[in-house]
Amino acid sequence: MKLHLRRDALLKPLQQVIGVVERRQTLPILGHILLKAESDKLVLTATDLEVELVATATLDVEPDPATGKRDEVSEPGIITLPARKLLDIVRSLSDTSDLSLEQRESQVVLRSGKGRFTLAPLAAEDFPSLEEEIEFTSQFSISQHALKGLLERTHFAMAQQDVRYYLNGLYIETTGQKIDAVATDGHRLAKCELKDLGQETSRCQVIVPRKGVQELLRLVDDSESELLLQLGTNHVRVSGSDFRFTSRLIDGRFPDYKRVIPTQSGHTVSVSRQLLREALSRTAILSNEKYRGVRIRLTSGRLEMLAHNPENEEAEEHLEIEYEGDPIEIGFNVSYLLDALAAISGDTAELHLIDPNSSCLLTDAADDSCQYVIMPMRL
Repeated sequence: MKLHLRRDALLKPLQQVIGVVERRQTLPILGHILLKAESDKLVLTATDLEVELVATATLDVEPDPATGKRDEVSEPGIITLPARKLLDIVRSLSDTSDLSLEQRESQVVLRSGKGRFTLAPLAAEDFPSLEEEIEFTSQFSISQHALKGLLERTHFAMAQQDVRYYLNGLYIETTGQKIDAVATDGHRLAKCELKDLGQETSRCQVIVPRKGVQELLRLVDDSESELLLQLGTNHVRVSGSDFRFTSRLIDGRFPDYKRVIPTQSGHTVSVSRQLLREALSRTAILSNEKYRGVRIRLTSGRLEMLAHNPENEEAEEHLEIEYEGDPIEIGFNVSYLLDALAAISGDTAELHLIDPNSSCLLTDAADDSCQYVIMPMRL
């Protein structure tokens, strides 16, 4: 392999795939990325055997007006290079620099300006791939903006290293022209739906692992550019113009989340989302650092937030609201409330409370596509 390209042309795809590369690997090859140089592009692949990311650097064959140099693959080929060392080298180069890569027997030499770096590759044929025998049962187009919205509004409720392994991911269900995304850790639940895809989809239910969701969040942006989303029995794939994401799925049965969402009306309180976030954030400062408990007290025309900690410190905030129902007091983990409020985009949030022993349903007053359920806690 031998090629010459601009530093920025290599840096972007490197940054796209680097998140998949674990710092501690069971196999040395997993600390490397695969580079495949073709006549007009450079394809980079990284994997941890569960998630695979492929990013493409399109080469600019027009000469640079200032230097007269252009991106060029002199000798196509396939090599592997240590991922983080390569990223650190490329990132440290100046923004306007260019570089060359050349394979020489058992080494790869990277040159840029007066710098010369010799890297030790591993055998490209040993690099693992998720490509083999993948079958997809459902596929459809979705904008980057829509997919990012689904992920951002639900991912924070996923469990972390729970023994109930099926909770350590995001549940995605497609029916007709609708997609539901659901996450829960057993103490809270986040559900968001995209109601009108503009195309029919076959019924499909999958659980995308936590790492896959986090990598997708890094990849997608707020643009309206189209992505191809493919769902199968064992894999999910998202393809964009310059990347292809593939992940194994969690093999398990997601709990019946619909039973958790309160259906009774109870007490409904409308409150400014921003004012509630700010008041809860201040109250949380003096909450118990371990349990993060805050009491919510509803009385006529008033919503109070109270917290205390083992050092006998206390915090109290209140907001004026329109409420004439029976008094109610209920405890919550304040972090769960703040996460849900951060996911709501509207100005007004609605709290649906039944009694001190029942879950709270939190919604956006102007948008019914997302629902957040938070279990109460004893304080």
